[in-house]
Amino acid sequence: MRFETFRDAWGVPHVRAATEPDLAFGQGYVTARDRGWQLESDRWRAEGRLAARIGPGGLAWDRFAVQVRLADTARRVHAALAAPERAWLAAYTAGVNAGLADGGRDVPELDVLASGGAVPGELPPHTPWPDWAPLGVFLTNHVLFSGWPHLLWREHVARTLGPDHVLLGGADGEAGASSGSNAWALAGGRTASGAPLLAGDPHRLLELPGVYQQVRLACDEYDVVGLAFPGVPGVQHFGHATVRDGAPPDGPDGSVAWGITNAMAHHVELFTETADTLSGSAGEVTTGRETVPVRGAEDVEVAWTETPRGPLVADRHSLRWPARVDADLGVASWRRLLRSRTAGDVAEAFAGWVDPVNRVLTADSAGTVLSLTAGRVPDRAPAERVLPHAVVPGWRPRWRSLPGAVAVHDLAVDANDRPVPGGRVPDLGYAYAPHRARRIAALLATAPDDGERPGGQSRVFGDVSDGGAASLVSLLAGVRGSGVGPAAARLRDWAASGARMDAGSVDAALFVRWRDALARRVSAHPALAPVHAPTGLPALFDPWCDVVARVAGALEPLLRAGATWDPPQDPAAEAEAALAQVTRRAAVGPAGGASNVPVTWGDLHPVLPLHGLAEVTVLDPAGVPRVPDVHRVPVGGAADTVCCTGSVPGVATASWRGSVARWVWDLADRRRSRWGVPFGSSGDPRSPHFTDQHPQWAAVGTHEIETDWARLRPETWETR
Repeated sequence: MRFETFRDAWGVPHVRAATEPDLAFGQGYVTARDRGWQLESDRWRAEGRLAARIGPGGLAWDRFAVQVRLADTARRVHAALAAPERAWLAAYTAGVNAGLADGGRDVPELDVLASGGAVPGELPPHTPWPDWAPLGVFLTNHVLFSGWPHLLWREHVARTLGPDHVLLGGADGEAGASSGSNAWALAGGRTASGAPLLAGDPHRLLELPGVYQQVRLACDEYDVVGLAFPGVPGVQHFGHATVRDGAPPDGPDGSVAWGITNAMAHHVELFTETADTLSGSAGEVTTGRETVPVRGAEDVEVAWTETPRGPLVADRHSLRWPARVDADLGVASWRRLLRSRTAGDVAEAFAGWVDPVNRVLTADSAGTVLSLTAGRVPDRAPAERVLPHAVVPGWRPRWRSLPGAVAVHDLAVDANDRPVPGGRVPDLGYAYAPHRARRIAALLATAPDDGERPGGQSRVFGDVSDGGAASLVSLLAGVRGSGVGPAAARLRDWAASGARMDAGSVDAALFVRWRDALARRVSAHPALAPVHAPTGLPALFDPWCDVVARVAGALEPLLRAGATWDPPQDPAAEAEAALAQVTRRAAVGPAGGASNVPVTWGDLHPVLPLHGLAEVTVLDPAGVPRVPDVHRVPVGGAADTVCCTGSVPGVATASWRGSVARWVWDLADRRRSRWGVPFGSSGDPRSPHFTDQHPQWAAVGTHEIETDWARLRPETWETR
């Protein structure tokens, strides 16, 4: 395989080859060298073999991976691929294996595990990646990404509190519906260049290394910059391609770009099985067992069961996942996207998309801007999206036909918002985010006189006004007394001036402490006691079933409903009592009671990324290796501000979710396109590019994409 790699000032790999197979090999090779730990740990998750490396801390995931048939699904999808896609995956996987062999596995995390200092017992020997492994990595990144775990929570609410309880949500603002992604498209009439502009930022768990990899892929057929999943070939979600037929590869030539947001669709279904259906009354049931090795402990036998609806993910719930139902992940559409030359080509490529269901914005340099929804969605009425489905004899599944692409002539904003009836995107879900889309549209309504430019999108990315805060603070309207009156007045003034969740804001910190105290008070009300009962679900689902966090996400409707509880709940009295509780803990005054420095939101809200080695602490906290250090910068924003930095309301204030990339695609000239990621382009803690983008990201900045090959640094790999 022949390929070249180049680096820009941020260490981003630019891979160039003559043919697509050589390019795929090069992408796999560079990714393995840059992200060796991430690739290996994601592969272990896909195989359900994490515990074999990190000990009992990985067992909960492995149980789930075996039961949901994760590796088996990846193998099925691979077996069903057409020859071109199989060859593409094979070339990429060969590159991964070569890169891992040539130094990609020589990273501190793997050295720590190999030493046995944190986990007793031998580390299993490394084996080459099979060709289906990239599909397993993609599935691992998305198996819990859809809304189906929320169905388990809502079933628990319906069982313990009743089928009409307000905690079932459904209206805007339901806990768990706020964090998603932002994207917007500006037609040429709104931009300084006269060509369209696309921008956005996906919101996911803040993982270290970052979940997306900045990359450029260039061969004789295409030249694409974008954000890739490490371990998966191509550029699926966010890309900007230039047309290379005789045009200067980096000049203001023909180009096309795309970006996605989560459609919040009910596309992965749960069924409630019964003793009869599990005995085969509604179709054949298959079972099996797998031995899961656990480093430093006895192996564990994990049983799995699969009904005609899908594999059991809990004692009585089967999962119907489109990727498994049809043995299809839409891999052909991944390849086709890379060859797109117009917005229409992108729309046609996404016609083969499967999972997850996304809203797509695409534009080209000819001025076309399109909006569409892509993915495979079961045909279910809104009332059928609330709870797991009962098994109905004779039921036959049907996929819903999605509408075609819609032209955008001015502005389109997608931010996981509830679709407007008869609008450009269909209503496919149950719970949506309430505020971000409206706020983005309002910010873009105040465009510069000469039109929007790529660098100007930072004012949107960085907006920290909390659209839901003012309504909650209005509960304090009557609080005037000398006790908590000054604090209530401060919060009212803060909300009236925009409810900005600035990192340096003392009032934002006061608001969060008050809101969280209020959530804890409401969750402790006797009327909600039944929902605190154990769910009976595996511990993996605990984050979706945290009662305090769920209450915090539905505070206002719960407070309104409290008038009918026994004893009745007075919203104003509860709000005042929570504020008194906070002020007694000196949230307004000295920090910790010993300092005169007031507590700011940034003090409470640092970035706290997730790292795979953190799970080792379950086994041996005293001997755990230090997780690679990052500068835990204080950040502004919150879960449903445009600048999404999600915490767990009522539970913890650190940011564990947020913008895992920011991108701006300029269809007039790709050289003016911009991007940025948290942390950096490298996954190796020893690299200067491990966290060099992190300060810029924390300041909501982006940088231009260098695409001039002459200005990039050529790289020579030392191979073994």
